[in-house]
Amino acid sequence: MAMIRFTRNYADRSNDSGFQFEFQCDQCGNGHMSPFIANKIGMAASFLKAAGSFFGGAVSRAAYAGEHVKDALRGGAWDDAYAEAVGEAKQHFKHCTRCGHWVCPEACWNEARGLCEDCAPDIQEESAHIQSKVAVEQAWDKARKVDQVESLDMKAHRSVVTCPHCNARGAGGRFCAECGKPLATKAHCTQCGTELAPKARFCADCGTPRSG
Repeated sequence: MAMIRFTRNYADRSNDSGFQFEFQCDQCGNGHMSPFIANKIGMAASFLKAAGSFFGGAVSRAAYAGEHVKDALRGGAWDDAYAEAVGEAKQHFKHCTRCGHWVCPEACWNEARGLCEDCAPDIQEESAHIQSKVAVEQAWDKARKVDQVESLDMKAHRSVVTCPHCNARGAGGRFCAECGKPLATKAHCTQCGTELAPKARFCADCGTPRSG
């Protein structure tokens, strides 16, 4: 069979009764569903199987044989159906000769340039996109030049402390308002970083006085 040049994105929706394929734009994913093509061998085998469940015997054996025939011919039938579906679906896509992609004409094709919009972007669309991005960037720059926290009084906001015992959050102090345990956390030497004993006045490693 000759090579079929078409969109790389497709889904096989075929079943035992027939063949159907969904083709998608190589860029945006817009799709087209091909018409359903009946699989005569598969339909015959399904009919014999249904009849065999009622009559048994020779009809049941014929259904079993039909399954084998269908399996043997499925490859060729599928290939023919796929080729037919490709021929029909190509009418709903545009082929970009620069990149080779098959794209939908509604969103990804530049009719004026005869190429896909990846290879030849629509200037009007790009201009609108660029203007929007620049406007956002300018808004960020303008916002940075204005003091957004001018009215914020940092002295009026006490630091939030988390209790090391129950994880309750509070405004500070020596003891937790929820569990009553001390809020003091482990202290470290400001010189060498060694953890200090709770009541130590000097670092045991370097002798630096405890701060605070």
